Amino acid sequence: QVQLVESGGGLVQPGGSLRLSCAASGSIFRINGMGWFRQAPGKQRELVAFITSGGSGNYADSVKGRFTISRDNAKNTVYLQINSLKPEDTAVYYCNVVVASMNYWGQGTQVTVSS
Repeated sequence: QVQLVESGGGLVQPGGSLRLSCAASGSIFRINGMGWFRQAPGKQRELVAFITSGGSGNYADSVKGRFTISRDNAKNTVYLQINSLKPEDTAVYYCNVVVASMNYWGQGTQVTVSS
């Protein structure tokens, strides 16, 4: 089993920044892809950013240039640096990791962008 613990969410004003973290622990031999999804009220969960085991990042068009995904393989941790936050970024953010072709999800962390 793999456990994921997220942190870093909160309330921030438009234009502000946050850094989300997600640490994986448990039966981990090798983590393949790591990513962040988000789900706003009344909407489907959507992919925000994904990073491969080799460190290549991919982003949803809506966050390109504002969000940066990174990972620390030694710590089994994935990060999401969020800049220039907009009210429409308000959502619960979930991390996702792929270990041995299995998907694991974090519990979610709330990001609220409001003045």
